[in-house]
Parts: sequence; structure tokens; C-alpha cells
Amino acid sequence: MYDILNYPLVLFGLSFLTLWLVTRLGAVIRKGRLMDQNIRDDFGTILATTLTLSSLIIGFSFSMAINRYEQRKTFEEAEANAIGTEYVRADLLTPEDAATVRSLLRQYLDQRLSYYTVRNVRQLGQIEARTMQLQNDLWTAIRRSASTQPTPIVALAVAGMNDVLNSQGYTDAAWRNRIPAGAWFLMAAISFITQYLVGYGARNSKLEGALFRVLPFVLSISFLLIADIDSPRSGLIHVRPLNLTILAEALHSP
Repeated sequence: MYDILNYPLVLFGLSFLTLWLVTRLGAVIRKGRLMDQNIRDDFGTILATTLTLSSLIIGFSFSMAINRYEQRKTFEEAEANAIGTEYVRADLLTPEDAATVRSLLRQYLDQRLSYYTVRNVRQLGQIEARTMQLQNDLWTAIRRSASTQPTPIVALAVAGMNDVLNSQGYTDAAWRNRIPAGAWFLMAAISFITQYLVGYGARNSKLEGALFRVLPFVLSISFLLIADIDSPRSGLIHVRPLNLTILAEALHSP
């Protein structure tokens, strides 16, 4: 289901074509059948209700996508704060362990930056494997210091490292948190029904062909925007790791 949602432009083209064909299907089935005024009034009520329901579902889905996008931005900021704080708390360790932890944190930060910018699935797998290895190395280094110096001061560095590891997990969970497939199926079903009713209830007109493209285009644009915001690694709208970039520039500077 999410394969096509990872390509918002493809989704737009497929949605527009499908919805337009459904509208034409309704017009073809209605052709030659006349509605009296009473039936048309009732039909107009049903069509208006369906359009309202469709707009509500699309608006609700858009709100879900925006909330998930904001959540990913929040966790990016939290991750940068956790890494920066732990880099400073490394002073609480022995000089040897402090140098090791800071070197590992700089490498870890580079991997986290790559996580936000990479688009290739194979490269993403390599980044995740390298990130996990660095996490193990960081925890080993901090645990060694905690074993040799079990003091409340060193415990601050241990707690900071725990925040670093937890923030990465929260970020990964937020990037995997997508709009449920059921919401997409519901949006598609209501849109198909709406377009069929629009085609079925249309009166004969020379402008009918052009008018039949307006609503499918608007709905397809809505699907495009929702899918783009909801797709962390595709489309045009992405979470830019501004906080991690600023931190990396600071840590790598002389």
C-alpha cells in the first residue's frame, strides 16, 4: 500500500486518471435517463452530503499528516539537543574516555545527518547498521567509565548517553508513523463515489468534458499534498536536519 504513497507524483497522476474515468462512467450510465425535478432535488442533497463527507475526511487526513511532520521535526531537535548535551557531559569522564566518547559522538552525528538526507534504501540500511554499531561502542565506553567511577557525577554522563540512544529510537518510530492504510482506502472510496455521483447527475453541456476534470484535479492535488507530507523520504517536503547540521558544524570546527 505504501509503495505508491512513496511516489506522490505517481499517486497524483493515477488518482486524476481514475477519478476522471469514474466521473465519465457515471455520465455514460446516466446518458439517456432524465430526472424529474423532485428526484434531482433529492439527488442534489445526496451529492452535497457526499462532497461534505469527502472534504472532512481529506481535511482530517491532512491534519494527521501535518501532525506527523511536526512530530518528526520535534524529534530532530530533541536528538540534536541530546547529542550536544552528552558531548559537553563527556568532561565528567576520565580524559581518555572523554576523548573516545567525543570521537564516537562526532561519527554518530554524521550518521544521523545521513539518515535524514539519504533516499536510497540500500544506503539507508548501511547507515542504520553503522548507527547501531556506534551506539554499542558509545554504550561500551560510557559503561566502562561508570564501572571504574560509580559516582553521581559520572551518572549524569550515563543518563545523557541514555537520552542520546532513546532520541534515535523516537526519531525512527516517528519516521515510520504514517497515515493508516484504512484512511487512504476510505478517502479513495468516498472520492470514487463522489465522482460517480457528479458524473451521473451532470446535465448535458458542451463544457461537460472540461468540468469533469476540475474536481478530480482538485482531489488529486489534495492526495498529492497529503502523501508528500506523510512520506519522509520522497516528494518535495522533507524534514531538514537544521539543528543537527548546526551541531555538526560546531563539533567539527577547530
